[in-house]
Amino acid sequence: MSSIDCIPDHPSSSDLVRRLKSALDVGDENTVMGLICTEVQHVNATIELSNDDWMKEPEAHLDPLVLVGVWTLEYKRELTTPLCITARNGHTACVRHLLFWRADPNMAPGGQSALHEACEGGHTDCTELLLEHRANPNLLSEEGLAPLHLCTNQNTLGCAKLLVKYGAMVDLPNEETQETPLHIAAKHGLCDHALLYLRYGASVDRKNSRKETALSVTCGQAKEQEEQGSYLQVCRLLVMYGADVNTTDEEEKSPLHKACKNASHGLVQFLLQNKADVNAIDYNGASPLSCILQSAAFKQQWKPHLTVQTLLNHGSQKIWPMAFGKVLRSCASVPEIIEILFNSYSQVPISEQWREAIPEEIFQMHLPFYESFFMLTCTPRCLQHLCRFAIRNQFGSKCHYLIPSLPVPKPLQNYLLMEPEGILL
Repeated sequence: MSSIDCIPDHPSSSDLVRRLKSALDVGDENTVMGLICTEVQHVNATIELSNDDWMKEPEAHLDPLVLVGVWTLEYKRELTTPLCITARNGHTACVRHLLFWRADPNMAPGGQSALHEACEGGHTDCTELLLEHRANPNLLSEEGLAPLHLCTNQNTLGCAKLLVKYGAMVDLPNEETQETPLHIAAKHGLCDHALLYLRYGASVDRKNSRKETALSVTCGQAKEQEEQGSYLQVCRLLVMYGADVNTTDEEEKSPLHKACKNASHGLVQFLLQNKADVNAIDYNGASPLSCILQSAAFKQQWKPHLTVQTLLNHGSQKIWPMAFGKVLRSCASVPEIIEILFNSYSQVPISEQWREAIPEEIFQMHLPFYESFFMLTCTPRCLQHLCRFAIRNQFGSKCHYLIPSLPVPKPLQNYLLMEPEGILL
């Protein structure tokens, strides 16, 4: 019988459920335990916590969207059991009591078992009790998720350790996206979880439905600067366990493409140090350099020019000189990028039309740089720059480690590595 057809032992309209919900809302564990232990019909009773089936109320006021046919004829109904309720809220004593009276730990009228609920909430003691009473660590919920798939924050590490100890399969994919627990750990930057799964034999390069490995997922998730440290830690771990840094997803994007799109300079450096292909091309013909140029204007607080500089020092192919107008339109607000790209050539003819590509407020905001930029129209570059270009051209993709080894002062090394100076000469 489906949850829609199921007749609950305690419907949402009952006095018991109203009192139970009130106690749950305020976190009153004593009242919750008292109601469940003394007033619920039996330990495996079905409790309906909510039901918004508007079809049961012919006189109910319906939203206009419903009336024009947008309504899907589905409604939310939350069915659960006493064990699921107490496990979800971490009420260990109540869970122990219910299990003593032989509550079924694998019953899931609402789609998730008590073990799912305990793991999602990071309730380690409840998880241990359930596993000791033969809860199935590989049971899939109605949404196709195993308990390990619900271990999505640092507080769930204890639950994850217990699950694998009791036989949870670390390579079990969820039904919708085919993501394994390792993918989930990578998505949330959980290094300790990832290490746990890898130690238990998780496949480091297994792909999900989008053909992403855990490394690919990690590089695509580090969108916030404060997060990037944890994701870098996960990347280091995955590569240590043999992850392929040049794997590609269904769009032929590599981890480097994704790290560049997010302006994750630390990840970009790490991937390049581990032989990521700096000139990999995705399905749309974009290189890692193209990815950072496309997103730079939206990532200014994360200094996207550092990523551009690193890519060029590792041998990235340069943009077509005549494409500078397009780059100016997208990156004018990050003049450091314009400076680095311009300095990667010995000489680039400046078009008068490029001035039109720069919004006036941006031009005025970075006036010294853009004045120096357009002063080079029909003017040769200085000898110092030409010498830099010749040295970089000789070193090629080895600039990143050969230049720092030169017996020259640090400021000169920085100049050779195209550290932005704020003006062009």
